[in-house]
Amino acid sequence: MMENLFQLEKRLGEILPRKRFMHSMGVMTTAFSMAITFKEDYEKAAIAGLMHDCAKYMTGEEMLLECYKNNIPVKPVERLKPDLLHAKLGAFYAKNVYNIVDEEILSAITWHTTGKPDMSKLEKIIFVADYIEPNRSSSTIPELDCIRKLSFQNLEDAVCKILGDTVRYLEQSGFAIDETTALTYDYYKGNYVK
Repeated sequence: MMENLFQLEKRLGEILPRKRFMHSMGVMTTAFSMAITFKEDYEKAAIAGLMHDCAKYMTGEEMLLECYKNNIPVKPVERLKPDLLHAKLGAFYAKNVYNIVDEEILSAITWHTTGKPDMSKLEKIIFVADYIEPNRSSSTIPELDCIRKLSFQNLEDAVCKILGDTVRYLEQSGFAIDETTALTYDYYKGNYVK
């Protein structure tokens, strides 16, 4: 049986570093608010927001080993940057450690970092909430205040803006871009940018 939100909070608070736990709480409350705004299931949004980084207490090397041990597929870009694995590993842990069986919640956790083409409303909410939650600083994310405002006005435009900013940042920094992120950006740019 799935634990309730307060039990999940308590367990996560014991395992995650304080800063990561506060981020998760911020994503939970932001996702809850966005779900109400966009008429989505706010309980699912709160759970997915809270649990999205439940595997992010491990090092990249530990995540890589856990994925191999549990037969979770690892892409070449994830071998180079194993921190990217925390999303799919988080969905695995949410199901197998925290007993969350709701496929919509698990999918929102899986895709919160890279996004994916044609995301569900819940997936988009968690993707955006992770980027705009209150603990994020506008000194490190350009236009964060504008993106926060946009996120409560037009969900698709917010997704596209975040993806565009992420792709530009990765290109300018010389970091590898996950192919799913590139595909997702192309999808949203093609379908939602006027």
